[in-house]
Amino acid sequence: MTTAKRVKDAKIEKKFELARDKKREDAEVFLARHNRCKICGRPRAYLRKFGLCRLCFRGLALRGEIPGVSKSSW
Repeated sequence: MTTAKRVKDAKIEKKFELARDKKREDAEVFLARHNRCKICGRPRAYLRKFGLCRLCFRGLALRGEIPGVSKSSW
């Protein structure tokens, strides 16, 4: 193997390493960004005030397990 080939292979290997490290960092940031429901772990439709998703919130509210929350009627 020639020296030029070794240098080229080393450069390519270094690029792959940097790309791999960047993907790991992006994945870690992505996982830490979302709030999750404390009961079911759902990441969407999250209510910050209660720490629950809308589905768990609705179920608990209908059963009267969340103080101060009642079903509205008009």
